Amino acid sequence: MKLHRLDLTGFGPFRETQTVDFDAFDGDGLFLITGRTGAGKSSILDGVSFALYGSVPRYDGGDRRLRSDHSFLTDPTEVRLEFTVGGERWRVTRAPEYERPAKRGGGMTVEPARAELDEWVDGRWVGRAAKLRDVGQLLDEVLGLSATQFQQVILLAQNKFSRFLLAGNTERQQLLRTLFGTRRFEEYKDALDERRRDARSRLDEGGARARTLLDVAEQAVAAAALGTDDAPPAEDDIATRRAFLERAVDRAVYRVEARGHERDAAVAAADAAATRHAQLTERAALLAELDAARAELAARETEAPAVDLLRARLKEARRAEDVRAALDAVDRAATALATAEREHTAALGDWIEHGGDPEDDLDGRIETLTADITRSQAAADAERRLRDLDATAAERTAEITAMVETLAEIEAQIAAVPPRRSAVTEELAASRVAASRVDDLAATRAALASRLESARTLERLTPEAAAAEAAYAQASAASEAAVRRVRDLLQRRLRGYAGELAASLDPGEPCPVCGAVEHPAPAVHADEPVSDDDLTAAEAARDAATAAERVAGSAAGAAREALAVAAATAAGHSVAAVSTDLAARESDLADATAAAGRLEALATSLAGLDELETAARGEAAALTERLSSAREEQAVADAERTAIRRDVESARGAHPSVRDRIAADDAHRARARALIDARRSAAERRRGHREAAADLDARLDVASFADADAAREAMLSADERDALDARLADHAAALAAARARALELELQTVDMTVDDGEIAASAAAVAEAEAVRDAAIAAAASATSAASGLRDLLLRIDEATAAIAALADDAAATLRLADTVAGRAPNTMKMDLETFVLAAELEEIVAAANLRLQEMSSGRYTLHHSDARQARGAASGLGIEVRDTHTGRQRSPQSLSGGETFLASLALALGLAEVVTSRAGGIRLDTLFIDEGFGSLDPETLDLAMRTLDELRAGGRVVGVISHVEAMKEQIPAQLTVAATAEGPSVIHHGAVVAS
Repeated sequence: MKLHRLDLTGFGPFRETQTVDFDAFDGDGLFLITGRTGAGKSSILDGVSFALYGSVPRYDGGDRRLRSDHSFLTDPTEVRLEFTVGGERWRVTRAPEYERPAKRGGGMTVEPARAELDEWVDGRWVGRAAKLRDVGQLLDEVLGLSATQFQQVILLAQNKFSRFLLAGNTERQQLLRTLFGTRRFEEYKDALDERRRDARSRLDEGGARARTLLDVAEQAVAAAALGTDDAPPAEDDIATRRAFLERAVDRAVYRVEARGHERDAAVAAADAAATRHAQLTERAALLAELDAARAELAARETEAPAVDLLRARLKEARRAEDVRAALDAVDRAATALATAEREHTAALGDWIEHGGDPEDDLDGRIETLTADITRSQAAADAERRLRDLDATAAERTAEITAMVETLAEIEAQIAAVPPRRSAVTEELAASRVAASRVDDLAATRAALASRLESARTLERLTPEAAAAEAAYAQASAASEAAVRRVRDLLQRRLRGYAGELAASLDPGEPCPVCGAVEHPAPAVHADEPVSDDDLTAAEAARDAATAAERVAGSAAGAAREALAVAAATAAGHSVAAVSTDLAARESDLADATAAAGRLEALATSLAGLDELETAARGEAAALTERLSSAREEQAVADAERTAIRRDVESARGAHPSVRDRIAADDAHRARARALIDARRSAAERRRGHREAAADLDARLDVASFADADAAREAMLSADERDALDARLADHAAALAAARARALELELQTVDMTVDDGEIAASAAAVAEAEAVRDAAIAAAASATSAASGLRDLLLRIDEATAAIAALADDAAATLRLADTVAGRAPNTMKMDLETFVLAAELEEIVAAANLRLQEMSSGRYTLHHSDARQARGAASGLGIEVRDTHTGRQRSPQSLSGGETFLASLALALGLAEVVTSRAGGIRLDTLFIDEGFGSLDPETLDLAMRTLDELRAGGRVVGVISHVEAMKEQIPAQLTVAATAEGPSVIHHGAVVAS
């Protein structure tokens, strides 16, 4: 990870925007952030941490303290950081929450916290996230380090520098857990503890289940009286209790066999008693049935007189059925006669009501009315023709009116033709003049369009040519600089040969130049040595710059040539002037073209006017002739209509129309016909009624009925007759069946008797035998159930004891593993699994730290990982001790002096950084910051620390050191100075340049 640029606005002590260009220190590799105490040196690191994680290492929480107290109410607060991770360049912008004046309504409002993350893609910034949550998640993926890890490996913050060295076991464990993410091993330990408790619980449950089953079995043995007088075994002695139960099962099996024999004997005795009792019961039932049959026969014979009366009633009803048809015929004839008489009365009333007389000759009246209707039919046809003639007359009148109006319109059109002909003739002449200019205007327009294109090209090429010239000048300067660089390196190489030879001299060894073995004044390097790689790189840069100069020169020449061609074609005219002329000519050309397009239409219009006038005059003459003929036809039709109207009015009489008169005559004729038909129908119905009455009297005499009412009284419906038939048949069948059954039972019971006492004694014997049988069956079933239940309990007890054995083996292994992982016995070191893993990481950290601490302490101090057990049973495994080679003993880090503590803390922090980054996917740390601590070092130790910091620059790494120690200002030439202004806010200077 490499930082490039940091912008701080309204942040910490900085009110105006301050910029830190970290890339400016790439050549030095080591730079000093210096300034007076309180000026804001550490605020630069606060800005880096806030930009990446939204928090700062010096504050426990909250971001309201981040806004500069020097900022005005309307000033913004913002931090922007550009950095590279894995070859991808990012820019994060973050602002804390702060109060600002409200835009409306006065007062203050809260500006919410915000964050944005952009990526540099194809030469521009592309937004990737714009919400606090999204930016945080994406930065976690990009950085691969948490805020805690970042502060331990990249930003070694003030007041937290020696925390890791001096921390106790518990605090060091928390820190290492956060850095290496080993909390999962603590979760493994908790999971194993849970399994340990589950195993013990399952074992206890298995034992309780076995004892419960034994308790139930022993209770069953006692309830079934299968026990002995021996003392019961102990409750926890499962084996003895099981043997006792097994003996009880044997006794239960023997009891099942005995009770089975007893049950079989009782069942046989009960069956025999039941057979004897069934025989006696059957005899008694036959005798009782004989008595019932005799009673049934007597009852049926008693019903004989009533049955004879029913039979006579049925015979009389059948005789009445013979006259039913005649009775129905008389009723129908009477009904028809009444209806015919009512119709005759109604027809006669209707005839009299419309002016008729009962004594009228109806047939003569019908003939007279028929002749009148025939005569009126001709008048009705004339009436219809009159209506058609009236409609035709109206149409002819409308047609004559329309022809008069049309004739007026045609005459108006003929009058309008001469002025229109004059206007078209004038427009045609003007259009011919305008059309003659089309070719000249088109040529002028083409010339102006070409000139406009040249002016635009000149306008576009002018800045491009200037840019090409500038690029050529820049490439030439770069080429000259590259040539000078090669020349300077060669000169420095020549000057440095003496220094290189002097650097290779050893005391007592001859000089390869002069051969002397003494070297009183060896030459020294005036400049940094020049290697072959430096020369090769400089020459390659020179060749590339020369090639770039040639390319830029070619481009500048081509641009100049194109510019000259465009200037010649434009002829000094501007784009605006040419555009104005071109627009005017295009408008003129459009007008001329439109005029040319109208020529043919105007000529056609002129010819059309002549044709229109000729056609209109011919149409007017024809229309005048048609109008005269139509008026003559109308006069003839009016005379015909007058004659027909007189005839129709004569035939209509007092009626509204001839059709109404015909309808009235037709209705009167229909009334006469209806009266004739009613008289005829009444006479026919009287004759039919007399004939039906005579037939009925004859049939009554044959059936021996005095009159019709007697016959109706004797009648029965078909359902009633069927019911009587069925009742008579049922009685006959029941009487025959009773006689047959009585005879059958008399034969079966000859010499058969049964005593009531004998039946009672037999029933008592059956009940006693059944009671004995039921008791024997119950006893056998109880014995079988007890034996089966005890056998089942014995099997379940065996399964429970087998499960206990398996659970005991599993529980022992689980308990031992859980105790070992949790740091309990048999773990003699009291080191749990997570601590064991962290101890391995700590060993690597200490080994990496000692590589630098030995050199910084001149071999006196080394750090050692200690897994010694702690006092009062505390966890062990994460201790750090310092070995002092002067005494040969190891002691606590707290015993070191302030300077020694700084060196040890620095070495340990650098070792921790290397191990953490290797675990985080091998992130490359190209930027590192160290905040304070150098003021406690003596000059010699400070020199060792500086040498260590100088080694950190290897591989292109940039190291920033925050300190106000004067000696460091002298040893580190690249500096970033933070200074407070007289007004209060601080500013940042890069050397002599203020970054703002």
